Amino acid sequence: MKFAYTNMPPELRDSMPLLRESAKELLFAHNNSAIRVATSMRGGTIHRLHISEMGKIARKYPAKATEIVTGALPAVPANGVATIESTAEGTEGEFFDIAQRAENMAKAGVKAGPGQFKFHFFPWFMDPGYVANPRKVKISAKQHEYFDKLEIEVDQPISMRQRAWYVLKMENDFSGDQQKMFQEMPSTPKEAWSRSTEGTYLTPQLDLARRQGRIGNVPYMPGLPVHTFWDIGAGDGTGIWLMQQHGLASRFIRYIEDWGKGYSHYVNELRRTGFVFGQMYLPHDATQTRQLETKIGAPLDMLQDLAPDWSWQIVPRVHDFQAGIEILRNRFSEAWIDEEGCKEGIQHLSLYRKKFNTRLGQFIDEPEKQDGHSEAADAIRQWAQGFTPSLIPATGGNRRSGGRKRTRSTGMTA
Repeated sequence: MKFAYTNMPPELRDSMPLLRESAKELLFAHNNSAIRVATSMRGGTIHRLHISEMGKIARKYPAKATEIVTGALPAVPANGVATIESTAEGTEGEFFDIAQRAENMAKAGVKAGPGQFKFHFFPWFMDPGYVANPRKVKISAKQHEYFDKLEIEVDQPISMRQRAWYVLKMENDFSGDQQKMFQEMPSTPKEAWSRSTEGTYLTPQLDLARRQGRIGNVPYMPGLPVHTFWDIGAGDGTGIWLMQQHGLASRFIRYIEDWGKGYSHYVNELRRTGFVFGQMYLPHDATQTRQLETKIGAPLDMLQDLAPDWSWQIVPRVHDFQAGIEILRNRFSEAWIDEEGCKEGIQHLSLYRKKFNTRLGQFIDEPEKQDGHSEAADAIRQWAQGFTPSLIPATGGNRRSGGRKRTRSTGMTA
């Protein structure tokens, strides 16, 4: 801002002398107005507010994004102007919520009114400078197929020079990573919202499952028992995957979750399905004493009291969290997931990621537990770590496994 002010025509600059200047503010003497740069703008009246890279702020520093929404935006009066520009960073967070509302209004043909944002999207091919010599770039048949589909979608031709630039940019700047290209140089809003794979645990496994058709219509198969895999939170969320084993395929037909509910709620939800249940797999800490709804005890004890006719199994604990993630990744090729019945679970798995250390400015090898996505991942890990089709015990009766140390085929101990 100081550079722009300094390089204005002298007569214009002289009519607006500075009273005070610093790294964060230019205060003008002629009318006491100011231009400020800050990470928070709470308080006062801001007639022109520009917010940069809010998508990245919302993903890595959600508390700061909340401060912008609750502090900075309300400081703009009805006759003021607020603009937000950013690279999109997935389908969650304050920036996505604001932009999604504006985009939905635009799609519906609704004109933005006072206090509402108007959606603007600028694809890479709008820039006339984004061209390259096609004779010096090898464009594959698959890449041409992408551009041909894009032409139909945006109703605009994508020239050979534009195609060459895109391929060259992706190969040189992003090492051929299409996902990074979607994030930084999107062709459509849908691509822009495509979640960055940085810090995620299961994105490659989910992408492969979709390509292989293992996420789609996976219906309930009458005659096969339904096994369940639980993550039971200590006072927070509980997630349950419902699965039928058919040959070598683990068919996940439904996902159930909720927060702040007692175990009786989940037992009732499962009974309402009318399914015939096989084994109920619980995490290792289900045997640990904790404060329950009205008493102190182990979750397993309470669940056995609520459903004595079900067979409960305790999944042994692996030696560390990362080992459990690797087991899940390795077994994910066995999973077939119903897209409708497990919609929330699939979304949680796609957003399950490492914790971001704001001090170090990088992801660390710990799961993020505060965003509501860990329950689904922890629940499906019980399947990967504890379910072996050939070792399914007979159904019925009240069984309790895992009460004493045993060695599994993996060599790990409970």
